[in-house]
Amino acid sequence: MNVTMSEDLSMDCPVKAVIVPGNGGGNVASCIWYGWTKKRLEKIPNFKCLLQNMPDPFTARESIWLPFMESELQCDKSTIIIGHSSGAAAAMRFAEKHPVYAIILVSAYTSDLGDDTERESGYFNRPWQWEKIKANCRHIIQFGSTDDPFLPWSEQQQVADNLDAELHKYDDRGHFQNTEFHDLLNAVKKLIPNST
Repeated sequence: MNVTMSEDLSMDCPVKAVIVPGNGGGNVASCIWYGWTKKRLEKIPNFKCLLQNMPDPFTARESIWLPFMESELQCDKSTIIIGHSSGAAAAMRFAEKHPVYAIILVSAYTSDLGDDTERESGYFNRPWQWEKIKANCRHIIQFGSTDDPFLPWSEQQQVADNLDAELHKYDDRGHFQNTEFHDLLNAVKKLIPNST
């Protein structure tokens, strides 16, 4: 198979990031760090960042979100998926079946936490396919905080251990609901050649 240099570069470099928010609704562009991150990533030459209000924003059903990520957000092997909370669960399930450049998980967890909405989302009704996720991702980065009021640290650590993730562990970030997220921005930039 002959691969031209431009085709080879596109396979070796991410061309976009997709921010998959946590559940809860509202205009995601003005929620916490999502819009702030998108604006800064869009300043990188030849790189784009997608952030859209998700369908079914409160329950965040896997059966709705994963097809939306594939068809509307066009997540593919040149995509860095940045998933927060429910979006992290979606990113992991997506990566079980689809090659992506990277997943960056913020406040990731492994169970429905005994919550009816989480159970209804469908992400937690079967075992995680950790090996498939790792095989489909060139890079896996995770941000977690031991003082997260919603997620036990043990579940965040389980994600990191099973995915051999590059773990950024904090003790003072809660559920990462701040308006700026410099560490995340820097992690994404490290994955994009000539972006710093």
